Amino acid sequence: MTTNDNPVLRVAGRPVGRYVTRPELPARLSPRPYLHPVTTLAGTAVTELSPADHTHHLGVGVAVPDVEGHNFWGGRTFVRGRGPTEPGDHGSQRHVSFQLRDPDGFVEELRWIAAGTELFRERRIVAATGLGPSAWALDFTFSLTNVTPGPLSIGSPATNGRPGAAYGGFFWRARKEAAAAEVFTADREGESAVHGARAGWLALAGAGWTLVFAGATEDTRRDPWFVRSTEYPGVGSSLASEERLPIPPGETVVRRIVTVVADGRLDRQDAAALVRKAVSQ
Repeated sequence: MTTNDNPVLRVAGRPVGRYVTRPELPARLSPRPYLHPVTTLAGTAVTELSPADHTHHLGVGVAVPDVEGHNFWGGRTFVRGRGPTEPGDHGSQRHVSFQLRDPDGFVEELRWIAAGTELFRERRIVAATGLGPSAWALDFTFSLTNVTPGPLSIGSPATNGRPGAAYGGFFWRARKEAAAAEVFTADREGESAVHGARAGWLALAGAGWTLVFAGATEDTRRDPWFVRSTEYPGVGSSLASEERLPIPPGETVVRRIVTVVADGRLDRQDAAALVRKAVSQ
């Protein structure tokens, strides 16, 4: 069902993802719009919503753990010298309007609000494109504009003193299965080898499905990948891996991730070919 709050993305008339704009969630989950469920063309679900291991993981979306000390990721906040805490500093992303809505995508405006103040105005562009009988691509662009009179910066647990935890930005929580998902790039394999790497594309493969993530702009390709496959299956592109990302007043940060959603287990050659096709469209 498609409603004003839950538009459904379609590829050649086939539903492949539902977008929830106004979720009813507790503040500690940092309420925000998300895509779930997202499926392959054959109907296999490749996202998870509020799983028991991380209830703040919400399908596919944008989540940032630290914007000037405000948590837009959900869950606990990592504070330097104190570790994970519950300071009640959560913000929310609020849907404002759709500038464009079609069956295969939309252009959306959002407000990032914390402690009663709007920090970012976001323009989000999402499009679904067919790549053949067994694969399609989700093209996801977000632009964050600092609408405050002062500078803002984006951080992560890594920049706040927790090594290896540079999450924050585009994030895809995949479905947890009995066996851990496999992860690989063009020249690396396994979570420890891929996590934190900068790679043209990264694949996550489960039981009967493969996701292939690619940065589609130079700025996005410079961001390292945040990867989990053993504890849970999730992939993100890190906005703040080693240093905080400054955004002066009126300035905008733009990132674009294209994700191939395929039935079956792709090998490296097929994954690379589908990414090239997806990004060039």
